[in-house]
Amino acid sequence: MSVFIIAEAGVNHNGDIGLAKELIDVAVEAGVDAVKFQTWKTELLVTQDAKQAAYQTDNTGMEESQYDMLKKLELSYDNFKELKSYCDKRGILFLSTPDEPTSADFLKDLQDIFKIGSGELTNTPFLKHIGAFNKSIILSTGMGTLGEVEQALSTLIEAGTAKENITLLHATTMYPTLMNEVNLKAMLTLRDAFKVAVGYSDHTMGIEVPIASVAMGATVIEKHFTLSCDMEGPDHKASLEPSALKAMVVAIRNIEEALAGTGEKIPQKSELKNREVVRKSIVAKEAIKKGELFTEKNISTKRSSLGISPMRWDEIIGTVSIKDYSKDELI
Repeated sequence: MSVFIIAEAGVNHNGDIGLAKELIDVAVEAGVDAVKFQTWKTELLVTQDAKQAAYQTDNTGMEESQYDMLKKLELSYDNFKELKSYCDKRGILFLSTPDEPTSADFLKDLQDIFKIGSGELTNTPFLKHIGAFNKSIILSTGMGTLGEVEQALSTLIEAGTAKENITLLHATTMYPTLMNEVNLKAMLTLRDAFKVAVGYSDHTMGIEVPIASVAMGATVIEKHFTLSCDMEGPDHKASLEPSALKAMVVAIRNIEEALAGTGEKIPQKSELKNREVVRKSIVAKEAIKKGELFTEKNISTKRSSLGISPMRWDEIIGTVSIKDYSKDELI
């Protein structure tokens, strides 16, 4: 099964549905499986005096409350219905992460997969709410401990979601994430501890880590993208521009092909014709007379492979030549 690649548009539409549609076009061109937004009603999500995260202040250059920032980025439910229709028209899967229960209820009829962000990992009532939908769930685990992940997983299952329909994403909730804080092996810890499918939600500046995670067994990749990293907004600077998003998809698909073999160590079909050219045979290093012994002084190995294989070197050394050989002649 192919790796499921989610292009995370998030809030990089800056509250403009026109920009959101441009992001969908970019995702289609890049060849991802799904484009994902975030859906909320600001008054249901944050208190009016909640502070921004430090990275949000750094990336926007503005000192304002989370409420004020999110209100400017909020799209209406009608906007999301329009975006869902546009995704259907463009042939790409629409997804959006709900950030509170009312928006989760709204999205219930628009999507069969629910991506739950890292911020909700410890939000038991919210997890119960979505778990009761009995949909496929992708749960990010940024900022979490193994114990918190265990409890979240149990909550979703007890609420009605089948374990086999849950994928856990390893993540580091920092924008951008430093390479020395990726801790990619934790993805394997999640897989081994809970026996579920795993993936990786990436917030690093490049494309190397998501590619590496695919080689390690990720089944889902999520990556933020933008029209331009120079745009105003909290997430643009830690997002991929269109060409980089496309390059990431190409690399992931190439890695998938490279991992698709049986694992048996045998020559590949394309290699067989090269053996004659590349492998060597035992040859006369100098002129050898009939009756002389073959020694390390008068024989060596050279291309091509039409003579005796060097694997039989120890058999040949010390035996008697039954004919005359000229230099470079195959023994």
